Amino acid sequence: MTDMVLSLKNVGLTLQGNAGPVMILRDITLDVTKGETVGLIGPSGSGKSSLLMLMGGLERATGGVVMAMGHDLTTLGEDALARFRRQHMGVVFQSFHLIPTMTALENVATPLELAGRRDAFERAEEELRAVGLGHRLDHYPAQMSGGEQQRVALARAAAPRPAILLADEPTGNLDGPNGQAIMDLLFGLRDRHGATLVLVTHAPELAARCDRVIRLADGQIAGEDRATRAQAAE
Repeated sequence: MTDMVLSLKNVGLTLQGNAGPVMILRDITLDVTKGETVGLIGPSGSGKSSLLMLMGGLERATGGVVMAMGHDLTTLGEDALARFRRQHMGVVFQSFHLIPTMTALENVATPLELAGRRDAFERAEEELRAVGLGHRLDHYPAQMSGGEQQRVALARAAAPRPAILLADEPTGNLDGPNGQAIMDLLFGLRDRHGATLVLVTHAPELAARCDRVIRLADGQIAGEDRATRAQAAE
């Protein structure tokens, strides 16, 4: 049990739509262990991103239990959830969510400052250099390409040294070469910091690099595959 990082038991998610309740997820039971890399795949609307949001406490389950690092996320208030994410999680979205009026360095350093890190800017610079952006520290998001902005987002997620790294379609808005570079950086961050990585993807080559692949359909787990490194080379 000490190696269990994420544990979901009979989790459901129902949201209110214009025509009434809409069941997004149902009966999700899933365990993720320390250092594991898990890919979530499935057709659009199958619930992949919603499941990732539940794991990160960014959406609250309407049924079941979501445990992360021994904490029941379904019982935590918004302030406690925000503190938990700052301390234990890094999240990367398909849309970069950078603050346009802040430089790359400031975008990465600000969450660290909010967490009380005295070395926020030193740590931010270190992470930006690690993703190949040492020459872009003082550039604003509008001055950078999409691939560079996603690198900033990766640096921001990795800077607190999170135990859990969540990524929602991290290559979805990027062309082939930039997507490949972000994939390599994601797994490099996982290897460098020992984080548990859960990612949503439509890219078969990205899913194939994961230790395990969970297939979703109609809001339920439809199957599970063990990926191999050999698959990634095919």
